[in-house]
Amino acid sequence: MFNALLLTETPDGPSARLTRLTEDDLPDGDVTLRVEYSTLNYKDGLAICDGAPVVRVWPMVPGIDLAGRVETSSHPDWSAGDLATVNGWGLGEQRWGGMAQKARVSADWLTPLPTGADSRWAAAIGTAGYTAMLCVIALERHGLSADDGPVVVTGAAGGVGSVAVAILSGLGYEVIASTGRAETESVYLRNLGASQVMHRSELSEPGGRPLAKTRWAAGVDTVGGPTLANLLASTKARGAVAACGLAGGVKFATTVMPFIIRGVALLGINCVFEPPKVRAEAWERLARELDLAKLNSMISQIPLSEVPGAAADILAGKVRGRLVIDVNS
Repeated sequence: MFNALLLTETPDGPSARLTRLTEDDLPDGDVTLRVEYSTLNYKDGLAICDGAPVVRVWPMVPGIDLAGRVETSSHPDWSAGDLATVNGWGLGEQRWGGMAQKARVSADWLTPLPTGADSRWAAAIGTAGYTAMLCVIALERHGLSADDGPVVVTGAAGGVGSVAVAILSGLGYEVIASTGRAETESVYLRNLGASQVMHRSELSEPGGRPLAKTRWAAGVDTVGGPTLANLLASTKARGAVAACGLAGGVKFATTVMPFIIRGVALLGINCVFEPPKVRAEAWERLARELDLAKLNSMISQIPLSEVPGAAADILAGKVRGRLVIDVNS
């Protein structure tokens, strides 16, 4: 038997409780993993506290991330003892996720860890860090270079934002960090490499001008809503914004003017179903380009029993950086 955080549906919303499960309870799949670490992301917080629309199947083990060792495998590419991570693929939504001591998944969903990496490192990066790297890669493929001007990162104190700030600054970009906690997080964000910290209120007001004074060459947006509209309006000609989040809302009101007057590009990032080749590239680059000391400064670690309370905190914007879950403590 093993420990798991199990979500069940009730008339008052989801109920999250620690429970004991057996391998017979696990879903079908060709690889069973002994999970060592998971993480708490914004989507996990929504699943644990609100259920719909994130959770599609009940009961559910939440957790869009997991990292650990293969225990058994019927697939030729994976053997017992192999280190792997799984990010996305419907975990915690349509398939049981990583907040348990064991998981069973399709072998096609596993990403091998780079040489020298361990499962805690992989969990600390998780979907958030992997998404941040996908944003950087998308901006580079658009043609962005460090000489083009500053890059703004919204939601900068969160998981995706923190990793994006660290990666971009490490690559030589001037980074402007936007956060709702500018007073309390300024030192943290500057230590990650931000050259300027701005309050989110500069971007979050609805009804902004369709074209504003240009302030940055590109952006990584984790917020959506009015923030994304204002971000686009202030992006320089031929710049781009990589959009990957919706904490500020799924809708945003803008015009075509940033696109047809300045040639700004909006690059959508969907990390959930990227093919293995794309994932491998992102993880290899993370191993090379994400400063380990900066990553460690982002991490807080909690046991599985503290997840429900932390889920409410992440939705309230009280969680900084990356929250790693030791599922075996």
